[in-house]
Amino acid sequence: QVHVVESGGGLVQAGGSLRLSCAASGLTFNNYAMGWFRQAPGNEREFVADISWSGGNTYYADSVKGRFTISRDNAKNTVYLQMNSLKPADTAVYYCAAETRGWGTSLGREYAYWGQGTQVTVSS
Repeated sequence: QVHVVESGGGLVQAGGSLRLSCAASGLTFNNYAMGWFRQAPGNEREFVADISWSGGNTYYADSVKGRFTISRDNAKNTVYLQMNSLKPADTAVYYCAAETRGWGTSLGREYAYWGQGTQVTVSS
């Protein structure tokens, strides 16, 4: 059984930083691209970033480019999202997901496995 578990969310002031972690089990982690998505209250889920199976390719939403960094450690079956210069607009539940083709996509429907999410709240 596949499990995807996010951690590291919390409350931070604007301009601060957080690092989210996502641990996956029950799958061959280095066969999967991984993505981060987020959903704010009243909004649709939106793509944040993805990383290919090897970590060699990454892609970011324009809204986070230059502030967020996605990375992965295949030895630990874990993907990370380093978030710097946080803004109140970044407040959302952040979800991690695994994508079977291996190279990543911004389309949520292409991701097979999802975590339960971790809350990030940025105060002004």
